[in-house]
Amino acid sequence: MNTNKDLEQEKKYNKWIVALSIIIPVAVAALFGVNLRSLGFDVEPLTFLPPIYATVNGVTAVVLVIAVMAIKNKNRKLHERLMKFAILLSLAFLLMYIAYHMTSDSTKFGGEGFIKYIYYFILITHILLSIVIIPFVLITYVRAITNSIERHKKIAKITFPLWLYVAVTGVVVYLMISPYYV
Repeated sequence: MNTNKDLEQEKKYNKWIVALSIIIPVAVAALFGVNLRSLGFDVEPLTFLPPIYATVNGVTAVVLVIAVMAIKNKNRKLHERLMKFAILLSLAFLLMYIAYHMTSDSTKFGGEGFIKYIYYFILITHILLSIVIIPFVLITYVRAITNSIERHKKIAKITFPLWLYVAVTGVVVYLMISPYYV
């Protein structure tokens, strides 16, 4: 049962949720367009990062599934730890993704025919949902830490499949484009 105190505590986080939900995608988009080498900085391309951040996406997907299993088995503490870990993994992915794109030229998908349409469908839905998932994850997390458990459960039923889709399609996009890395 939510108390007024719980709801007020949750409202205090709303400004942060809105701010981060806007700042993160805008910053990623802005930094995605910045190539340090093109600006004259003598940095090595971080071409080793894509398989690492794809692996991080895969691990995130596994952690999310295990976290759901943990809460279904009423292991709240494990669920809590795993969800915090999933958030940290997503943050690590984001930092590596930005670092790669700031030091390396973007790779173009070289597939042709129907596979090209499949790739771009997966890529576009992955990108769009990676933006959409930010406020969902933050709201879900805030509802948990403010003890709004029923409201947390309600939004988590939406957050989980979206976040899982983003994590899994991140791996799929990498696997599909990896033959075209230079």
